[in-house]
Amino acid sequence: MKEQYVGDVNDYRKYALLRLLGRSGLKLGVCWMLTPNDERSDGNKLSYLDQPQQERHDSELFALLRRVRSEPDARRLILIEGSETLPGAVFVNTIVPEPLFERQLWFKQASAALANADLIFFDPDNGIEVGSAAKGRRNSSKYVYRDELTATYRAGHSLLIYQHFQRKERERFIRDVADDLRRVASNAEIWAIRTSHVVFMLAIQPRHRPALSAAARHVRETADPSFLNAQLIVPASR
Repeated sequence: MKEQYVGDVNDYRKYALLRLLGRSGLKLGVCWMLTPNDERSDGNKLSYLDQPQQERHDSELFALLRRVRSEPDARRLILIEGSETLPGAVFVNTIVPEPLFERQLWFKQASAALANADLIFFDPDNGIEVGSAAKGRRNSSKYVYRDELTATYRAGHSLLIYQHFQRKERERFIRDVADDLRRVASNAEIWAIRTSHVVFMLAIQPRHRPALSAAARHVRETADPSFLNAQLIVPASR
């Protein structure tokens, strides 16, 4: 993620989802996967904050984001982290490097910082790795890699991953990503929580199922589907 976009409409949905999943009582770890700001403005979608009807999704969060909008880019993430909008969460907010050795060191340090979390949220610019961006190469900082997800899941954490939709039919794309995640987390229950432009993929550890599955079902049953549309993709294996 880029700090220049903190508070945009995708963030509203993202934080709202994290808050709903936080009702599970599990400890949340947030790996922002920060990348440097650029000169683009196409993702800076803040006009929703002038639409009072948007407040209904999470009025407390909406009020916070209206305050954050007035702050310089460099302070927005600090305000989010310090606001207790995600109570008890642990954050990793260091820039993701591109050189391979530095990336490996970054991941080791991030994993140590998040070791006590139950659910770890990865927030890359684009999502899970693609073949055109090998780790250590240009633009690799925009992706989370399968070996990183595998290591995190094997360490006992459930996973939540930010994923931009690609230019594919969306149901098929979600199924393909879920199939990919099953290779990372073979015994996971997998949910997709979609929005207009992105999908959040949730892979639940067996030991977290009672609490986290209930939280995911709560999202499905209570959230406006135009805001957060939760769907169980792969049921828990027996």
